[in-house]
Amino acid sequence: MHPLDGTDRRILRALSQDPRQTVVALAQKLGLSRNTVQARMAQLERRNVFLSFDRRINPAALGYPLMAFISVHVQQRKLGQLSHDLAEIPEVLEAFGLTGSADLLLRVVALDAEDLFRINGKILACDGVERADTALAMGDLIPFRMEPLLEKEPPAAS
Repeated sequence: MHPLDGTDRRILRALSQDPRQTVVALAQKLGLSRNTVQARMAQLERRNVFLSFDRRINPAALGYPLMAFISVHVQQRKLGQLSHDLAEIPEVLEAFGLTGSADLLLRVVALDAEDLFRINGKILACDGVERADTALAMGDLIPFRMEPLLEKEPPAAS
């Protein structure tokens, strides 16, 4: 991936602070022309710098106050279908493939402990799941963030 220059990083920092800014507002804030900001944003988009986005909704507002992380041990040859099956469980918000002792890490939400037990059962019932270990999230200590990385000196080119 082509390294980001100072202007790219300034635009990304400003977007990180206020993602709803318009191109015009960004240009004014950064002292750049609207065309420069628009062209840079288009380049960043083409280079897949931006992840897909939507409004982040608090699951508790939907009645799901309990969050847990489930480490799943799977039969590797069934991973493709298993990913599809796990995606069919609405309470599974994210799934990551891992190295190490577990194969997958799932972030799930639940109504309460009984509902988490039900969800865990649905996960265990998926073909290819050997076992699962569940840990309750006690609090969101460091929410998802990008600003510290954007403010850090860029890594040296290798």
